[in-house]
Formats: sequence, C-alpha cells, structure tokens
Amino acid sequence: MTRVIELYDTTLRDGTQAENFNLSVDDKIKVCRQLDRIGIDFIEGGWPGSNPLAVDFFKRMQSVDLKQAKLTAFGSTRHFRKSPDKDTNIQALLAAKTPAVTIFGKSWDIHVIDALRIELEENLQIIEDSLAYLRTRVRHLIYDAEHFFDGFKNNREYSLATLGRAITGGAETIVLCDTNGGTLPHEIPEIIQRVLQYSSEMNSPVRIGIHAHNDSETAVANSLMGVNCGASHVQGTVNGFGERCGNANLTSIIPALIFKMGLECKVGKRIDQLYTTARMVNELANLPHNRYQPYVGEAAFAHKGGVHVSAVQRNPMTYEHIAPEKVGNVRRILISDQSGKANVLMKAQKYGLEIDQDDPTMAAIVNELKSLENQGYQYEAAEASFELLMRRAMGLQHDFFQLEAFRVIHHNHDMARNPITEATIRLYVNGVEVHTASMGDGPVNALDRALRKALTRFYPSLEDMELTDYKVRVLTGEHGTGAKVRVLVESKDLEGSWGTVGVSVNIIEASWQALVDSINYKLMKDEKNSA
Repeated sequence: MTRVIELYDTTLRDGTQAENFNLSVDDKIKVCRQLDRIGIDFIEGGWPGSNPLAVDFFKRMQSVDLKQAKLTAFGSTRHFRKSPDKDTNIQALLAAKTPAVTIFGKSWDIHVIDALRIELEENLQIIEDSLAYLRTRVRHLIYDAEHFFDGFKNNREYSLATLGRAITGGAETIVLCDTNGGTLPHEIPEIIQRVLQYSSEMNSPVRIGIHAHNDSETAVANSLMGVNCGASHVQGTVNGFGERCGNANLTSIIPALIFKMGLECKVGKRIDQLYTTARMVNELANLPHNRYQPYVGEAAFAHKGGVHVSAVQRNPMTYEHIAPEKVGNVRRILISDQSGKANVLMKAQKYGLEIDQDDPTMAAIVNELKSLENQGYQYEAAEASFELLMRRAMGLQHDFFQLEAFRVIHHNHDMARNPITEATIRLYVNGVEVHTASMGDGPVNALDRALRKALTRFYPSLEDMELTDYKVRVLTGEHGTGAKVRVLVESKDLEGSWGTVGVSVNIIEASWQALVDSINYKLMKDEKNSA
C-alpha cells in the first residue's frame, strides 16, 4: 500500500515572517481558498491574538467553508507561571475555533535555560500540561518540537524526553523542526530513526513530521530525506517564503513526493494547479516571480542551446526531468545567439507561422538574430519583438504607422521644483498625418503618452494596453555615459502580457524602439484575433 503524506502549509504564518512579504486579511483568505482547492491538508493561519489582523482573519475564516483543508491556529506552550485555563495564548487558540491547533515547545536544553530561564523539568511539565488541556478541546492537535535537531545533537536524552511528554499530553503529530536551518541531509536519517524507535518504545501511534528551514540551502532535501526515513507529515510554504533564508519550499517538495518518490498526497489530484498557485501567492504579496525556481519557474522548462532544442523536439525526456504540464507549467524555447534553426522553427510553430527549415528565409532570420544579439539585443525576455522580427523577414508584418520625427524636451529651470518633460511626435497612419504632443513624468512616459495620443483615434483598442515594467541595462561600462544600453519593456492588455526590446547608445532611442514594438505587437495581435 502506497504511503500517504500529509501536507501542512505555513505560508500565512511562517511565510509572512519573510522580509518584504506581506498579505492583507483578504489576501490570506484568497490563499486559503486556493490551498484548499488544490488539496493541502492543514493551513496554518497564524498566531491568534498576536495582532488585530490575526483576530480579524480567524473571525472571518469561521464563515469560510474549506472543503478539504483544516485551518490551524498556532501558538506556544503555556507560560510556566500560568495554568492552561489562565494562559492568554492557550485561550486565544481556542477562541479561534479552528479544527486544528499547533503549539510549539522547546527541545533544546540551551533554549530552556537561556531563553525561558526555567528548569529542564519545568519545561517538560508545561509541554505535557498544554497539550493535555487542548487535547479534549480540539479535533486535531499537532506539536512542533522547536530546534529539535540542534537539541538532539546537544542533548539527545533530553530532546527525546520532550517528545515523550508531548506524546503523553496527547499530540497526534509530532513535528521535528530544524528551526535554525543548520542541519544537513546526511544527519537526518540517524535522528529520525532514533525518534521512530523512541515512539515505538512508548507504544505510540503518533505521526512524525518535519519542518525545515533553508539557511543551509537544504530545506527541501532535508524534508524529502525525512520522508524517506519515515516521516509522513511535511511542513513548508509556497515558494519557500519564510524568515531569514526561508522555509522548505512546498512547490518543490510536492512534485518530488509524487513524481520522484511515488508517494500519495491529496494535492496529487490537482498538482497541475501548482504553477498557478505559486504565481498567485507572489502576485498577492506583490513580489516578482522567481523565474529560476524548480518546477514552477518560467525558466524551469526553458531551452536555449540549439542542441538541447533539437533533442527536445525529438524527445522531451532528453532535457526535462518531468513533463512541464504535470505541474501546470509550459515548455519554452528561448531565442539567443546560441540558437539554431530548431529554436526558430519551434518559435514559428508557436506563433502560427508556416516556414520550412530549408527555406532561405529561415537562414536569414537566424543570421539576423545573431547579428542583433551581437549588437546587444536580447530576445529571451522580449519574445514579442522576436515575433515581429520573424514576421517582417517573412513579409507578413505591415506597418500600422510610419514615424516622421519625434522630439523630447526636458526643462528644469528651478532645482527646487519638478522638471517639465514634453514629447512631440509626427507620424502617418494610412497616409493621414498626425502631429501630437504630451507631457509626462520623464522622457519615456512623455513619449509613451504622445504615441498613444496620436494612435488611439485610429486604433481604440490601445486604451486597453498599459506598460507594466521598464528596465534599463548598461551593456558595457568602457564608454562611461556613452555606453550602449538595452531597454526591456513589458506591456499588457486584457488578454495577456508581452515583452519588447530596444538597443542604442541613446536611452531615449532604445526606449522608443521597445515602445514601438510593443504597440505594433498589440495591433498585430488584435488584427489576428479579428481575422
């Protein structure tokens, strides 16, 4: 019988302790619904009573119907001078009215002596008392053995004794925490095997879990090693967010458990939503996506070298450890100076362009690509510009407008006041001359506004388009302020987003190139959709 692994998400508590990672109450509820939708077993909502937002969250969650996941309140063992019924932390856990409660206690004798400043036996007592009090009042009771791995290495008898008291107190799951993130994978087997042996000696059916931090870049490896050694409960966060260097990344752990280790978990039925879940959390936290993240990053199944692309065309297994569709991701073929005909041919197929690999136009496209990248153009993040390049080479791209001239004036007569920037554009649309000017917050914004002002009456759909990102990269510093720069622009409309690129020694000219490509791509896309 296949072993079933329980998944416990702590993005809303441990994850929000990450630097620059913040979620509103509404955001947390959205994350809860999505984690429930994909099949996470436990969702740790936070520490009740720690702040007004936490109180509001747990109150509002009482009216949210989770189909699969069990919302979990998190807190500590009782204060050693207070009984559980008088301890505000314990009472806040119960007031949250969650089906599951997780409390943590000290496993490392150094923490008991230096942090709590109590006797070792007193710590054992508060662990047992807290759990025993909660056991009859909640459906699911989990104990996080904080700093367990460090505690075990320092004083294994005492660290095991803390687990023994948690078992006696009634914990159904005991989670071994590598709180400082300093444990390495080769240390895991001996420790977990001893814990399992200890649990067996107590004749306890308690479930063993693992909670790893990533300070040594081994949180995922430690979690998988823990499962391999017998743990059946894994804690982590979406995208690995967490304090310091983060927590174990569930978006890497889950596919490894299912596809690599052949284990079962509820998420297995909806694992194709993993990619969208990872991106949703980033979007709600207003943080950029890590394109290099395994499984769910944009680069996870991206192929650049011509040899790689050619092989992937024949058999994706040659350079992909799993099919990207399994986790909801997609295969991407990158265009660069390492590209050959295979890359360009696959791009043509993606864009719906019919071209044979022996067509002279194909060789011309490859040569032009390599020439442009030698000048500093880069199309890996600007596929819209590359599609336009291909269409022009194949004679399929018509000009939606023709630029006659543009001018940008940046006027600052008083350093204590904001400067004035104005852009003037003269262009033709289907033989009709248009001459417009617009103010802006800087030269690029002024150009963008003037261009839209000139074109919108001919192409109303441009109202739906907006610039979402703008990046400038100095390509070489040897010429100082006269160095060539590359500008990458990302735009979006109601249907999706796209990237374009421009290169010049003049930053305004490079920006203009990228802006023009962006608008041409939008208009080309609209033209195809209406055909």
